[in-house]
Amino acid sequence: MRGIMVGMGNVSVVITSYNQNEMIREAVDSVRRQKLRPDAIIVVDDGSTDPASVQVLDELEQADDITVVRQGNAGPSAARNVGIRAARTDCVTVLDGDDRLLPTFLETTVGLLDGDASAVAASGWLRTFGVLDAVVKPTGGTIADFLPRNACPATFTFRRTVWETCGGYDESMRCGFEDWDFCLSLLAAAATAADTTATGQEPRIAIAPEPLIEYRTAPATPNITSMTTRLETMRYLIDKHHAAYAAHLTDALLGIEATSIARLNLWERTVREHPALLESQPDSRAFMASPTYGDGGMAAAVRLRS
Repeated sequence: MRGIMVGMGNVSVVITSYNQNEMIREAVDSVRRQKLRPDAIIVVDDGSTDPASVQVLDELEQADDITVVRQGNAGPSAARNVGIRAARTDCVTVLDGDDRLLPTFLETTVGLLDGDASAVAASGWLRTFGVLDAVVKPTGGTIADFLPRNACPATFTFRRTVWETCGGYDESMRCGFEDWDFCLSLLAAAATAADTTATGQEPRIAIAPEPLIEYRTAPATPNITSMTTRLETMRYLIDKHHAAYAAHLTDALLGIEATSIARLNLWERTVREHPALLESQPDSRAFMASPTYGDGGMAAAVRLRS
């Protein structure tokens, strides 16, 4: 697969918005502060009904450097597709209206795409704010790395040609994880088009090892609420991307198992440091009274009692 040489500024930023009031202005301002200025800033409003949000959008629409597109509420996937379709650049960055880019995001992600023909998309680490103050470090990688879990933030820069090839965001997904599905679709489409025998490299999503995104955290955000339907959504993803899961079955299963082991070990270490949790927490008491079998649970219980 030949990479597109993006070139300085050959990127549009698509910001999706739904009843986000002043947060959408913060997102726009973070794009304006980029060291690498984009060719276009496209705000797609997904049917906002809140008067304060509509007013902010009206004000943004008056700016010379902003294009505001309005549509009836159809979900984030549809809004992103509308914005990407309106872009006229080789690459596109998608940004949720309640998040912000740090000043070097475009410079870094466009640079990653320019420097690596196997990279179909690029992003960076997340610096969270709001409820959680942390740095989250997704790893990116090839399609095998994306089968156990999503390995890229929803905010990322990608080659527009691959978006066209894969069919864009799945507009039927309105309950979360549409960004995970899109990453799988991008990588699968790129792999189909790629001549890996010539390059020796599989298509991948590159992640800069530094915070490039300010990610707002709150209990009611889709990223949190979508966890209640995670298994149902994963079944949809596995069925939709069955060929990739079948081709990398061992990687997918071991990746999920590695996450399970890591979380069990974290719980065990926490209980060791705070032994009162074993008696004070009903879930912990129930686990110790009847440890799970076949997943390392019984071994953890034996270690704790020892």
